[in-house]
Amino acid sequence: MGLLLRWMYVAPISGVNFQFLMHGHSHVAMLGWVYLMLYCLIFHFFVPKQAQEKPAYNRLFWVTEVAVLGMMIDFPAQGYAFASILFSTAHIFCSYFFCYLIWKDAQPSTLPEKKMLHTALFFMIFSTLGVWCLGPAVGLMGKASAFYQIAIQFFLHFQFNGWYLFAVLALFFKQFHLKIDKVKFNTFYHLFVSATLLTLALPISWSLANPIFYWINAIGIVIQLITALAFIHIIRPQWQAFFDSMSWPEKTIYFLTLFSLALKIIIQLVVLVPELAQISHNIRNFVLGYVHLTMLGIITGFLFGLAFQNHFLNAKKSILKWGTFLFFSGFLITEFLLFHQGIWFFMHKGIATNYYLNLFLSSMLLPAGLLLIIIAIFKQKSKLI
Repeated sequence: MGLLLRWMYVAPISGVNFQFLMHGHSHVAMLGWVYLMLYCLIFHFFVPKQAQEKPAYNRLFWVTEVAVLGMMIDFPAQGYAFASILFSTAHIFCSYFFCYLIWKDAQPSTLPEKKMLHTALFFMIFSTLGVWCLGPAVGLMGKASAFYQIAIQFFLHFQFNGWYLFAVLALFFKQFHLKIDKVKFNTFYHLFVSATLLTLALPISWSLANPIFYWINAIGIVIQLITALAFIHIIRPQWQAFFDSMSWPEKTIYFLTLFSLALKIIIQLVVLVPELAQISHNIRNFVLGYVHLTMLGIITGFLFGLAFQNHFLNAKKSILKWGTFLFFSGFLITEFLLFHQGIWFFMHKGIATNYYLNLFLSSMLLPAGLLLIIIAIFKQKSKLI
């Protein structure tokens, strides 16, 4: 769907609604790929074997899968309509039940694991307050209102920066068994939560022009920078051991993930300049580049790294190496093109030569890489059977 969206800029297809397709793409990427991957990894790493035998987890997974498939089919066809809203709502209730099961059954072995996991689940539920506000927002003020836009940004912010990032870090602490001083971790944790809450002010400022939101976001970004430095301070003594046990594909993926995280923080520091903060929102290329940096570079990068490290994906298989290489090459090239074009718009230079065609061609690497990975997984599964 993402590739088709890119093609629509090259040669629009009659009968295909761009906005509807974009809704399908975003819902499936977030609630299909990332959500279901986190579902499986949290279940695998945190739920003890005895509790894993409960049929509720397997049944809930497939009900959730049906909800995702419903959104995948109906959003491109109708956009926000009865069926798509029904499937979206079903997914939300599935996520609530998942939170209940994990909160009850999960047995994190350390304080960092426990706090990060529970906070991730909290932010998942908290983010859905934005979804429940969409109906009243449309009914009272319409889709063009600030209330409606803020409700959407509220959901997206706490999904990406709350649920996803905290869940990823919970898995990180579980995977690497880091020995962390309790006081240092608590400092890092409280800074991280504060930064996550305060940086909501930036997307709010896009709809409500008030200087107070700029300053709240500025404080949040500074705290976020301190949080990143605190995290580096925590893991630095065990950094060498962290990387020594990895194969080169794992090291490469984790390096790309950490690089993407650093770049995300740098971009947020740059938009502290008030003029750039507004421009960054108005130039769509910057918005898309930033969203994909978080989704593909940080979240997906870590999930792939974790999959390789635990041999869910076999790093020795050449088809998997090629699939991963193509996928992340597509990510890097498309990110360069998006931000490069954004800078050109900022400098009033217009559209770069063959920009949309080049973006489409480089985007082909993403599904091509994923296709190779899927083939490798099915080949591996058939051998196990």
